[in-house]
Amino acid sequence: MPEKVHVKFGDIVAGQEDTTIPDAGRKLKLSSLKNGVKRTRDGSPKSKPHAGLKGGPEQTDSSGTPETTTGPTQASHTPVGRIIKRNGVNKSSAKAAFTETSSDGMRSSQHKRIGFGAENIDRQKLHRIVQQHQITRKLLPIWPKKEDIRHALRENDVLLINGETGSGKSTQVPQFLYTEPWCRRQMVPIHQDGGKTAEVSVGGIIAITQPRRVAATTLARRVASEMGSPFSGDIGEVGYAVRFDSFLPRGTKIKFVTEGMLLQEMLHDPYLRKYSAVIVDEIHERSVDVDLIAGFLRNLVHGDNKGRGGVPLKVVIMSATLDLRRIEAFFAKPTPASRYTPGKDLRRNLAPRLSEDEVDGDLESGHPKSTIGPFAASWEGSGDSDGETSSGNEVKSASAAAIAPAKNANRSDQSYIKDMPNSSAHLAEPGNNGVAIEYVRGRQYEVEINYEANPTPDYVHTILQTVLQLHVTEPLPGDILVFLTGQDEIESLHSALSDQAEKIGKTLPRMKIMPLYGALPAAAQQEAFEKVKEKFTRKIVLATNIAETSVTVSGVRFVVDCGKSKVKQYRPRLGMESLLAKPISRVSAIQRAGRAGREAKGKCFRIYTEEDFLRLDQDDLPEILRSDVLEAVLKMKSRGVEDVTNFPLMDSPDIMAIQNALKQLHIMGAVDDEGNITNVGRKMATFPLPATYGRVLIAAAEPRSDILLEAIDVISCLTTDSEIFNQPKSEDDQETIIEARKDLMSTDGDIITLLAVVGRYASLPHADRLDWCRQRLLAPRALKMALQIRQQLRQICRQQQLLLEISPADSEHYEPLSPEKVVVLLKTFLTAFAAKTAILAPDGNYVMAVGRNPIAVHPSSVLFGRKKSEAIMFLEHVFTTKNYAKKVSPVQADWIEEALMI
Repeated sequence: MPEKVHVKFGDIVAGQEDTTIPDAGRKLKLSSLKNGVKRTRDGSPKSKPHAGLKGGPEQTDSSGTPETTTGPTQASHTPVGRIIKRNGVNKSSAKAAFTETSSDGMRSSQHKRIGFGAENIDRQKLHRIVQQHQITRKLLPIWPKKEDIRHALRENDVLLINGETGSGKSTQVPQFLYTEPWCRRQMVPIHQDGGKTAEVSVGGIIAITQPRRVAATTLARRVASEMGSPFSGDIGEVGYAVRFDSFLPRGTKIKFVTEGMLLQEMLHDPYLRKYSAVIVDEIHERSVDVDLIAGFLRNLVHGDNKGRGGVPLKVVIMSATLDLRRIEAFFAKPTPASRYTPGKDLRRNLAPRLSEDEVDGDLESGHPKSTIGPFAASWEGSGDSDGETSSGNEVKSASAAAIAPAKNANRSDQSYIKDMPNSSAHLAEPGNNGVAIEYVRGRQYEVEINYEANPTPDYVHTILQTVLQLHVTEPLPGDILVFLTGQDEIESLHSALSDQAEKIGKTLPRMKIMPLYGALPAAAQQEAFEKVKEKFTRKIVLATNIAETSVTVSGVRFVVDCGKSKVKQYRPRLGMESLLAKPISRVSAIQRAGRAGREAKGKCFRIYTEEDFLRLDQDDLPEILRSDVLEAVLKMKSRGVEDVTNFPLMDSPDIMAIQNALKQLHIMGAVDDEGNITNVGRKMATFPLPATYGRVLIAAAEPRSDILLEAIDVISCLTTDSEIFNQPKSEDDQETIIEARKDLMSTDGDIITLLAVVGRYASLPHADRLDWCRQRLLAPRALKMALQIRQQLRQICRQQQLLLEISPADSEHYEPLSPEKVVVLLKTFLTAFAAKTAILAPDGNYVMAVGRNPIAVHPSSVLFGRKKSEAIMFLEHVFTTKNYAKKVSPVQADWIEEALMI
């Protein structure tokens, strides 16, 4: 094993090192001191540890219950001798063991004992829970900012909040605001079409958007618990709405929603009259939906408010990234002097940010360096050039906790601004741009960062070594969260760790290895977030970037980061998406490290060098710049945006991507020859589904088709959170699966196979369904969800008058489709997927009908390895090692020609 290299950033005062010799070996422990006093990230003297916190006599968990430190040794060793250590990331003097979010299985023990959510709730016990939460809430880094946040929104309509992971922003900000005077329901006169005036209710609810449904539901439960609000029944103050699931009691004041659900509400209520405020959380993830929401909110904020009866909409943007200047420029009031145009490459107009080591040193010294220059917080009461607020609180610059390329670290900030074309010095008018900014410094617990000394050729093998050494040397409690790129890597590492777990002696803790990725059922995902219930057991979560933000993975003290993630990259010239592993951004790296500091002090092991970290891009590329924008264009068109190229977006997609989207929408009949939305397009937008599936339902309801129920069955399987079919892990498994599913697999392709699966499953008695799924290696949870989605889609189609009546959801008799009906169903799907077809070329390979690119049938398809037909239709395609078609069905070439001509 190579010699360990320890590098300590910060001054070391001679003679004040704390040297300890643990049982398992001698280790030198160094303390970072400034003038003889250990300091926190904000520069203030670090308080001494007290009882119940690490460093004191005992540790406590989030409920305040003492934890017993168990494990193979009390020593804390650095795994693998090739690691460079770096301390001092995200230090804070706040010491509460509190998680920002929770879930059903993550609620406190008191929460479980009273059966929170039951109809007969003991109000006294609820009150005691609220009091217990209040203690931990006051220790959150965001708590001292409560009055500043309230004041900011009384004076401004837009507030930007920058808060580190674990600062408490997602749970606390809505609770700070829902009692404000402006956050109440009002009856106001609104002028309607025809010159009439009507009294309309406006406001009274705060909406908080989340990028993932698991975050929306778990945050709602946590906030309800903190407020003492029931989470079932007809009355409550906290609710949520996600696709195909909602809980909205009477009296709802705080409503957590996914971004897609808020966009869906904008279709029916473009002025968002239900809401007094909209909080956009995790905006740094920059999904397509959140970019659209930001554009619509910008129009509402800068509009005349006539549609809201003169009542302004408050907008709060929250992010854990380290620079909000781009967003400030986007939401600032337009002025004649401003050179900023939304979507016109704003990122080039912004000054660079500090490197991570400079930030730590400056903050520890109490003198943060600023690169913000003319971009300093420009609202009255937030800050001015002297860095003072109207309330006397110190305001840190937006870049004080930021990171930047090493090549810019030593350059003069102002000189760099002068060197840039179209300097953004005109982006904001101090005190007059209508945007307030609050910076919440610190998280509850510090995180120690460890880098590799040298590049590693096989990061999965290195991760395996690191996890095993952490497990052997680090005491309990302390779960491990590993970030990998995808399901294949997760399953490979899971298998390797399981083999090693069998060899570990009884004197060491047991390993509970849990995967966490998007294709897993929601219940399986939720289990990974819960605290481990078994005694003397360490949870090891193997996750994709689904665990990067929003929800705390309970119990995690150690994070192992591979430094990569799989992202979809849309190629507008080829009309296809590639799914490739790419390096993450520095913002994502900091987010991942923050997972280790949510409940206690933690460590992050980056399986790459510090030089590699400094070479990473600052931010992730927004999804709208790397994906198919068909959905975005339809949503804009359906909400009255005629010229989508000039809609205010923070980043505008490639013009070719927009043209391709309009072409596909025209083929589907969603827009006419002039690019205006049609009645079909409006109907498509009303479904909480991808545009293509909405088009299929509309076509299936036409009298000539009359196959709507069958189309609903197939789409319900396609929209579950996880795959219906369990995939084989070896060739032997492949043969077993083929034999087990031979009564389901259809030569007519994946669409007809899915129809047979859901039809057979629904026709079975409830008691027989689980065994039936096990025999055929199907996912029972996914099929159960498919039936729930099927019933809701039937209800939506009934509301849209596509169905005359709703049939019962369960125990329906199933009959296979006749060959004539199979043709009708496949032609119905072609109305939406005509552009995703391929024709058999003379060389025996498939070539896409649009674009003429070669494509192959994916191994997961029932048509893989079968005799090839003259043409195929596919519902998905991805590029990995080559271009693959997924969800494939055989069609005829003349069907494709007919569909493309419509």
